[in-house]
Amino acid sequence: MVNKKKNTQQEPVTRCGFVALIGAPNAGKSTITNNFVGSKVSIVSPKEQTTRTMVKGIGIYGNTQIIFLDTPGIFKPKRRLDRAMVASAWGGVGDADITVLVVDAHKGVDAQVEAIIDALKEKKTPAVLVLNKIDLIKKEKLLALSADLNERYPFEETFMMSATKGEHTDEFYAYLAGHLPESPWYYPEEQMSDMPLKLLAAEIVREKLFLYLQQEIPYELTVEPELWQRRADNSVRAEMTIYVQRESQKIIVLGKGGTMIKKIGQAARQEIERLLDDRIHLFLFVKVRENWGDDPARYSEWGLNFNA
Repeated sequence: MVNKKKNTQQEPVTRCGFVALIGAPNAGKSTITNNFVGSKVSIVSPKEQTTRTMVKGIGIYGNTQIIFLDTPGIFKPKRRLDRAMVASAWGGVGDADITVLVVDAHKGVDAQVEAIIDALKEKKTPAVLVLNKIDLIKKEKLLALSADLNERYPFEETFMMSATKGEHTDEFYAYLAGHLPESPWYYPEEQMSDMPLKLLAAEIVREKLFLYLQQEIPYELTVEPELWQRRADNSVRAEMTIYVQRESQKIIVLGKGGTMIKKIGQAARQEIERLLDDRIHLFLFVKVRENWGDDPARYSEWGLNFNA
């Protein structure tokens, strides 16, 4: 993200605030966050429900520091973890200066989008609408979708973009910068996220698990950083444990002769090194821990409410 701050003789007024991105799973909230920040701070995957906790993506636009709250996708929860994720998403709305509903324009209005709009009505929450993935839909259908959604809810503004391609994102960022409150910046100018590096690295490992593992296995595993040690040569030694719920899942994650875990480790290491701009010695272990999704300690580490 290019800092567009201009030099003037008088110190300009600064703005700062929180923008909650809500929407159905896989609408593109994490892609928008990463696009604005200019670096990966939230993992992305073609699979739904990738984001498990609220991630802060921090960037500068002009004299404004915008703090995106990238929330988990909102869907009908079935498990304790699902309920905690949805509660985290709505909690982000409560913390935000501006709430943004992100809709996958290609998918359009489905039951999940309808449910979110109903909740916005109930909460009487002012919101901005973003139609994302416009590169996948014809213009006439896009305009009809915009009209339909604005009939369903009085959105304060509507933006149409492709976050993946970076098309028409600037208008959206400029709007946010002009509508956040006057305030000193909350974070140092160079900071991109409040997530510790070891947790972000663990999330990147989980992203690669989503990428390489088909079926439903990624939803039944978690990644925990056990060691994060900066060495004398400035490289990092990282040890992470992938917890699965059954022995059969462990076999799949490891792959024949360890081929799968090696492939996942290589992909994760390359991306983490780009993030750190330093070498990383990454060691992955796979262990079985039944019902890890019912362990309160996991929820505390993710910033989720176990009792949601």
